[in-house]
Amino acid sequence: MPKIIGLTGGIGSGKSTVANLFKELGVPVYIADAEARKIMDYPEVVSEIQSIFDENVTTPDNKLDRKKIASIVFNHPEKLRQLNAIVHPKVKEDFIAWLERHKNHKYIIKEVAIIFETNSEKDFDKIILVTAPEQKRIQRVMKRDNISEKEVLDRIKNQLSDADKISKSDFIINNTSMNFTKKQIKKLHLLLNLL
Repeated sequence: MPKIIGLTGGIGSGKSTVANLFKELGVPVYIADAEARKIMDYPEVVSEIQSIFDENVTTPDNKLDRKKIASIVFNHPEKLRQLNAIVHPKVKEDFIAWLERHKNHKYIIKEVAIIFETNSEKDFDKIILVTAPEQKRIQRVMKRDNISEKEVLDRIKNQLSDADKISKSDFIINNTSMNFTKKQIKKLHLLLNLL
């Protein structure tokens, strides 16, 4: 089986950019958030998620109103815990099936935003942390998600700080410029192939 390399970082750090650069090198990459979004569109999952909220969190076409859910869970940690308790086991199952399909590789990357927040470090052989200055992260997310600085800061507040994550990570990628990031990834790719 391939080595499972966790890829994490705070919101707006550039995890997706780093994941894509690994893909370009031929490394299979599993994006947990993207797979979770697909799973959350299944009708049975929509109704399971609706059941934990007092107010309606679905759209007229019976999809989840993600913006509404986000505004609720980022201010109510217990609701976030309940939501994760529904979604995380389903994503874990999906990942196991995906890993089986990619078992002939030296290593794979699993991008997960909240490795340390969910105490799932033990699920990985090594962990890569993507970092970027906070102001840069805020600007990226405001532009990407078309949300306010306050909304970004609320999300950042729900994640561990980079300082807390650095000591728990095996490799750090400073994602400040594309050229510098590419150099770090090429070097890391060679190293991970030797594991």
